[in-house]
Amino acid sequence: MVEPLSPAPPREAAGASSRPVERRRAWLIAAMIVTFMLINYADKSVLGLAAVPIMDELGISNSTYGMVSSSFALLFSLSGLIVGFVSTRLSSRVLLFTMAVLWAVAQLPVLFVASVPALVAGRVLLGAAEGPAASMSMHALYKWFPADRRGLPSALQISGAALGMLIAAPVVTWLITGFGWRSAFAVLAVVSLVWSLVWWRVGHDGPYDEKRAPGAAAHPSADAARASAPGQRLPYRRLLLSGTVLGSIASAFGASWALAWSHAWLPVYLRTQRDMTPGTAATLISGVSAFSLILLLSVPPLLDRLHRRGLSRRWANGAPQGAAVLVAAVAMAAFPFAGDGWVHLVLLAVAFGGHAIVFPLHYMTASAVTPPLQRGAVFGIVAATGTLPGLVAPYVTGHLLDSAASQSAGYTQAFQLSAVVMLVCGLVALATIRPERDARRLGLTEGAVPAS
Repeated sequence: MVEPLSPAPPREAAGASSRPVERRRAWLIAAMIVTFMLINYADKSVLGLAAVPIMDELGISNSTYGMVSSSFALLFSLSGLIVGFVSTRLSSRVLLFTMAVLWAVAQLPVLFVASVPALVAGRVLLGAAEGPAASMSMHALYKWFPADRRGLPSALQISGAALGMLIAAPVVTWLITGFGWRSAFAVLAVVSLVWSLVWWRVGHDGPYDEKRAPGAAAHPSADAARASAPGQRLPYRRLLLSGTVLGSIASAFGASWALAWSHAWLPVYLRTQRDMTPGTAATLISGVSAFSLILLLSVPPLLDRLHRRGLSRRWANGAPQGAAVLVAAVAMAAFPFAGDGWVHLVLLAVAFGGHAIVFPLHYMTASAVTPPLQRGAVFGIVAATGTLPGLVAPYVTGHLLDSAASQSAGYTQAFQLSAVVMLVCGLVALATIRPERDARRLGLTEGAVPAS
């Protein structure tokens, strides 16, 4: 006689034994994505760190350098938008691998022909390949962590940016001063290629991927149960016009303005206006990045815990975004008038580092009102519009510097303009981000989005 099977206990046992392995794999993926973002921001910052020797060697003006720097953003937002929609059909493994390979290729033109057209060609390609990087790597990360455990992984993902500056500033500066500015581009090309090969080996999609949701049902978590519900879709117009998504875009826009400015002009400002050596300027930039890193590793996880204890998404994720941009705006407006003492250094750190928590939080608020099936596309749209300052801020600053009575006056005007933009963005974010309210208005079900 054949004995009856008892499927439930073996499945439970199998699920229990697989979860530690799955958690280890999740943190391996998180480490890879942190490294991905580190390289991403090193690639972005290399032009600013090499700006003075490049401008001297090629004899280019502030406006021309600003144009070269802004060319990075020419296709940045468009590619982020397109790849956001493509992400519903391609795996994160393929997307991130392709991006990293293109990063390596983008560093090559200037190694063969040191000219403005070569710089522009490399920056345009790099921008196109990096446009989807933050949103798609966050999308990949979300596939490995349940909704109520994403605060720390999200903060770590964004901390790759701070680590990129913390590590890249001194290392890239050392390469530039010791071996010439071209060496920094060559080293970054090799690093990007190595990362892409490792990612192809380990970078598979996780159990919280909406495409794999039925298979995730073996894992007894509430998030997996929600993900396994029938996929819900809403018109993108309704999603994008919700106050929460608009506020998330506004906070990202304000923070990205400061970030784009710092990548393009902060090293130049410190060297030409504050008479710092390359090493001293790199050390100060690393200090700003260290401040950002401390904020990223402490604030979002704390807010995540407060949300699990009952604090609404509005106050746990929305209000901190707006407040961070507002505080950075005030510091941006004040620090040009603070002299050369420690107050100036503190204000500079807050202006260019205090907005860091916006980046993980604005993805979390946008995710809270977006069905998982549409999350990659919405992330792409939010990133595309929120990072438009990269196209505007560097060029406008270069124009102000060349048209002002003095470079000092031009920098002051640039700082005041940045403060106004950030102030408006912070106020919009504070006023409009309401995840719980907007989820109800959109008619999102418990099975469609993570609980808010």
